[in-house]
Amino acid sequence: MLLLSIVSCQKSVKTSIDTSKKQESQKGIIAQKYSELGDSFIRNNKLDSAFYYYLKSTELFKEEGSSAYIAYNLVGMAQIQQTYGDYYSSEETLTEALPYINNDSQYLVAANNLFGIAAKELKNYDDAIRYYSTILKTVKDSVARVTVLNNIATVYMEQKKYRKAIVLLEPYLKSAILDTLQNKKARIIDNLGFAYYKDNQIPKGLALMNQALAIRTNNNDSYGSIESYLHLADYYQKRDYQKSKVNALHAYYEATKQQSIDERLEALSFLMSHNQEKGENSYALLFVNLNDSIKTVRSNAKNQFAKIRYDSRKANLESIKYKGQRAETLLELETQKNQKYVLFFGIFTLLGGIVFIVNYYKSRTKRERLEASYSTETRISKELHDELANDVFYAMTFAETQDLQNPIKKETLLDNLDKIYIRTRNFSKENSPIETGEGFEYNLKQMLSSYKNQGADIIIRNGNAIDWLSVQSEKKIALHRVLQELMINMKKYSQASFVVLGFDCDQNNIYVDYTDNGIGCSKKIILKNGLQNAENRMQAVNGKLTFDSQINKGFKAKIKFPK
Repeated sequence: MLLLSIVSCQKSVKTSIDTSKKQESQKGIIAQKYSELGDSFIRNNKLDSAFYYYLKSTELFKEEGSSAYIAYNLVGMAQIQQTYGDYYSSEETLTEALPYINNDSQYLVAANNLFGIAAKELKNYDDAIRYYSTILKTVKDSVARVTVLNNIATVYMEQKKYRKAIVLLEPYLKSAILDTLQNKKARIIDNLGFAYYKDNQIPKGLALMNQALAIRTNNNDSYGSIESYLHLADYYQKRDYQKSKVNALHAYYEATKQQSIDERLEALSFLMSHNQEKGENSYALLFVNLNDSIKTVRSNAKNQFAKIRYDSRKANLESIKYKGQRAETLLELETQKNQKYVLFFGIFTLLGGIVFIVNYYKSRTKRERLEASYSTETRISKELHDELANDVFYAMTFAETQDLQNPIKKETLLDNLDKIYIRTRNFSKENSPIETGEGFEYNLKQMLSSYKNQGADIIIRNGNAIDWLSVQSEKKIALHRVLQELMINMKKYSQASFVVLGFDCDQNNIYVDYTDNGIGCSKKIILKNGLQNAENRMQAVNGKLTFDSQINKGFKAKIKFPK
């Protein structure tokens, strides 16, 4: 009822638009006619048609920029959606209306009132109270304030906070504000009586509920009497079955006359839960049929409103598309022309980039291979010069200067030649082609174990089994050479007494950990000892070799590369 008075105020706002806008465009005149058609269909209870014309009017007024009309139409649409129980969509429509309200107090009251109703029906009680309290800040009329306070009290009763409802309504029991408005006074008295009854103040509650029903009956307030009968049916529900049934039946008949579906369902819920007659529970069947029917109607209405919105927006888009078609065609032709230039430039740039990247990586790979080859050749040359050549020279000098007829001298020479032979054989093994087939794992571990003869104990630990046959050959060769470099480095510089090598893998990578207890060294010395080449080897196969060493704290290396 508060909303009806607000809407009537809104009508006066609509008809008193600034006189400076008398020379409205044709589109604005059509939009106003659509809004008035919506009002007409509201009065004739054709809500779907009203919704359609409010929406059409809103879309035209958005082009005109008339905020007052847009707010009016959207509030009307939200009210229609609430009539069909579509409270979520109603909240969306009200939210859409807020930017167009522009702090107009009448529209704010209407919007907050509908927001409060939606929140209450969706059981967001704190939000409902907040919306109603916002209305109290703007409404000065004492009768309207009583109506808002009554709304807040009904929310408190839904929350079973009956004492709070009593505090709000009790001051108006003896107030003269509502003496000339008997229907509103009956509503306050009835709600206060119901709150007293629920707060266990039963005599006061029953007296007030009966008083409210008497006022409504005398004033022929058929719709208001429904709530009185429902409250009394609730009161007698566990006290007097027959009286509860009589009141519930009265509520049902009045709700049927007023076409008030929700109240009919509430009345039937009392009747079917206390149907003491034998046989079929006719009230339960009636409740189920009515409930299913209203759900279908409301669902169809929701879908219909959604379709109206969709069709309207689709028509607007098609209109906009048609109006801009010629300009769009010219723009498209120009765009296509520019796109061709951009495409050609992009293709040439891409091809140039690909060529550059391919050449860059080829050059880098070639350079890395040359560096690795040069490093290997340098290492071989150094070993031949520093080790094998010196041993051969010493043996030759010994043979020339010593009496080989002497058995001891002869035995010494043979020992030296045997050492040269063993050193040459090992040197050949270190630089011979690497077996990458089925014998790879065996040969790799044989190579590692061979360094036991150099005074170091070699320990090999295996984690998860590694399928070496599925690993690419170049990766196995790189790993073999890197581990060989580490073992040679250990033999020459580390003075380690034991070495631990761990092999493991996961779903994507292979891991090898090297640890010795040698004298360790700095990063600078590591690179100087030739392990930079080992790093390059792993990088060439997308792997990684990291070192961790400090002087007198041993040497560690971690190898990781993809399977």
